[in-house]
Amino acid sequence: MQLHFFDPDAPKKNTHLSINSDLLRLAREEKINLSQTLEKHLAESMLEIKRERWRESSREAINEYAQFVETHGCFGDSLRSF
Repeated sequence: MQLHFFDPDAPKKNTHLSINSDLLRLAREEKINLSQTLEKHLAESMLEIKRERWRESSREAINEYAQFVETHGCFGDSLRSF
């Protein structure tokens, strides 16, 4: 199950885009749905931006935890049987 960070049921909105004419011709020859393809890749790009922002905002906490583990080990180390 994928969680959406946007409303996938929001109404569509017309927009104007410029695209390389040869690329557009090739996409039309292959019957690629441009709107669907753009939405998919735009959502993937936005998700990567959000992930990177989370990593950046969490960097200090992640580094502190890594230092804790290096010094004290993982919380469950004493419970492991392997």
